[in-house]
Amino acid sequence: MKVKVIPVLEDNYMYLVIEEDTREAVAVDVAVPKRLLEIAGREGVSLTTVLTTHHHWDHARGNVELARLQPGMVVMGGDERICGLTRMLVHEEELRFGAIHVRCLLTPGHTSGHMSYFLWEDESLDPPALFSGDALSVAGCGWHLEGTAQQMYQSLTEMLGTLPPQTVFCGHEHTLHNLEFAHTVEPHNDHVRAKLSWAQKRDEDDVPTVPSTLGEELLYNPFLRVAEEAVRKFTGKVAPAEVLEVLCRERACFQQAVEPPQPQPQALLALQWGLLGHQK
Repeated sequence: MKVKVIPVLEDNYMYLVIEEDTREAVAVDVAVPKRLLEIAGREGVSLTTVLTTHHHWDHARGNVELARLQPGMVVMGGDERICGLTRMLVHEEELRFGAIHVRCLLTPGHTSGHMSYFLWEDESLDPPALFSGDALSVAGCGWHLEGTAQQMYQSLTEMLGTLPPQTVFCGHEHTLHNLEFAHTVEPHNDHVRAKLSWAQKRDEDDVPTVPSTLGEELLYNPFLRVAEEAVRKFTGKVAPAEVLEVLCRERACFQQAVEPPQPQPQALLALQWGLLGHQK
């Protein structure tokens, strides 16, 4: 099983998963279909299926165009709101692509129909892989919740946290800000400090920080560490779902602080007209 990591849009990732014997390929979260097809062509694989983690535009926007460019494409997911969906999946449904097994895990929280995908091959030296979309990211999670904090807690601990310490491919390059936030939550966590230093170097070199592993995430991801005393102290809560809810709220505030405010559309239009008006 070979995984091609494909950065797209501002900070998204889509993935091409290749069964190396049959040369069949599956895509995860198609945002830029033409680029995906170019890479599939270079790899010499037959792309047959799309696995979509959730319905948000930046994860599903390319489904319809991909199906138009490649008729017969099967688009799978766990939410009827996914554009171009041709097959609805259910929790713990299992799929097969050549030697690759896929277990579909409903992981609500970020969205109510979020599906994560656990892939493995029998008798293979390649480690299993979890495609977690926005349910779990490097040192973070999808902290804008459509569902409840209790749902997100159960998704992270009962669905994903019990899996083997396998490779995690997430949906966004949010690692640096996630770790900066994790450092505010646990300033004395040596694992956080070491991972933050590593991520800063990757950011300087403009190199992706994916994949991670679930084993590593348990050491520095505050959203997986809600039972830790330092994390509880930061939030002022004890119940795990309440700790997680405060973390999500604080992570949103942290993001607002580190991102400069974006001009409103009216202001951009006025600036554009002003600039155009001064051109000679």
